[in-house]
Amino acid sequence: MANYRLNLNQQSNGDYEVHKDDCRYYPSQNYDNLGSFSTCSPAVAEAKRKHPYKKINGCVHCATACHTS
Repeated sequence: MANYRLNLNQQSNGDYEVHKDDCRYYPSQNYDNLGSFSTCSPAVAEAKRKHPYKKINGCVHCATACHTS
């Protein structure tokens, strides 16, 4: 299980990225702690549930299976 966070800083393409907390690209501040999950898919689903109006995407480095754009 890994702890996942949503970066609340919007990326230049409009995405808000989900990161594992050990990712070197996750923000040290301005994030939403999503909880512990076995894979990125339920973490992304939780981010979408909590932030329905944000364009959520997985980090290309730590949540590759959930990275779509």
